[in-house]
Amino acid sequence: MSSTNLTARLEARISTELHVMLKRAAEIEGRTMTDFVVAAVQDAAQRTIEQAGIIRLSLADQEYFAAALLSPAKPTAALKRAFARRKNLLRVE
Repeated sequence: MSSTNLTARLEARISTELHVMLKRAAEIEGRTMTDFVVAAVQDAAQRTIEQAGIIRLSLADQEYFAAALLSPAKPTAALKRAFARRKNLLRVE
């Protein structure tokens, strides 16, 4: 059974100066320019995706959040009913 690699093509127009820079950087790392560019783009994409999942809070918001964690509010009647329903549905002991 033979396996085939599925690939997609990416094309981009870049300035001559950027082309020279990429070629030099690839040579320094001992890679082909294609390998260098693909690795750099993959790293940048991963960082972007990871950064999208980070929530940034002001100092005041951080303090408010920490205070809420350290001193949570008492459960309301609605929350108590919700936990009771959950316990019945899941048969949690």
